[in-house]
Amino acid sequence: MSKFHSAQPIPDDVNAVAKIVVDAAFRVHSTLGPGLLEKVYETCLAYELRKRGLTVHTQVELPVIYDGVHLDAGMRIDMIVAENLLIELKAVEMILPVHKAQLLTYLKLTGHRLGLLINFNVPIIRDGIDRLAL
Repeated sequence: MSKFHSAQPIPDDVNAVAKIVVDAAFRVHSTLGPGLLEKVYETCLAYELRKRGLTVHTQVELPVIYDGVHLDAGMRIDMIVAENLLIELKAVEMILPVHKAQLLTYLKLTGHRLGLLINFNVPIIRDGIDRLAL
């Protein structure tokens, strides 16, 4: 078994937060629709989540530990919600494998188990949400 305990189910509290995030993303998307910049969706989703009582950190610096040294390589996690759920936001034509790989890498580097990859540039938001877990 890996150090990430992938055989273990995602804790109920993390799943509950993910459900709230998905609901909030539906709200933001139904209000704004597709076609805006990622930053607009990030700002509105963060607002919507805070309105629902969740803690939200945006653009969280993620240093790389290389050769035993913490280096700022410019990596930023779009959102960490309730201290336990990573959110990577996109406003792109289509999600590419590199987008999923990015979120999986962030999960590995932070030790978090669950992340949501949300692409707001879709006609129906449920088609733009991917749940990735370690």
